[in-house]
Amino acid sequence: MSEVKLTAETRTEFGKGAARRIRRDAKVPGVLYGHGTEPLHLTLPGHDLLLALRTPNVLISLDIDGKTSELAIPKAVQRDAIKGFLEHVDLLLVKRGEKVTVEVPVHAEGELAAGGNLLEHVLNALPVEAEATHIPEAVTVSVEGLEAGASVLAKDIKLPAGVTLAVEEDAVVLQILAAQAEETEGEAAEGEEVAEA
Repeated sequence: MSEVKLTAETRTEFGKGAARRIRRDAKVPGVLYGHGTEPLHLTLPGHDLLLALRTPNVLISLDIDGKTSELAIPKAVQRDAIKGFLEHVDLLLVKRGEKVTVEVPVHAEGELAAGGNLLEHVLNALPVEAEATHIPEAVTVSVEGLEAGASVLAKDIKLPAGVTLAVEEDAVVLQILAAQAEETEGEAAEGEEVAEA
């Protein structure tokens, strides 16, 4: 798992006006909370944070005001609905060795059995519990040769060492659906005749 270092400054101004000023300076307002501590309001570098958030469940090492260093993972990210820029980020304080529950993206690989079957992601992300500094970026599932009606359950997914499921073992993660049969020309013509009558 990747660890990204970011510098952060504590902030004392709050509200929409203050947030706009922060964003105008290419920074992002955020809050750091967890472990029963008082929430700490921060200003983070916008571009560096955006790059860091491209990695799911990224571990962020925060250098706060050049005085303290904390580890955090993103808990909630607010983006502008139209332009997509970051508006606010909530960070959860974590400690090395601590177990956290996160959702890890599920990637499918391989070819389904012939017949035009469709792969449906019932869960796009798998809830798991992992040590804060060893969160997997994704889990990969082979769907090679699976036929319509087959499904992959949470317990079927091989997890890295030290990572456990945080969802029911029998939860369906992926399922294979049969492709809808296309109606033949004769059936289509027959349907048109019935409609005309």
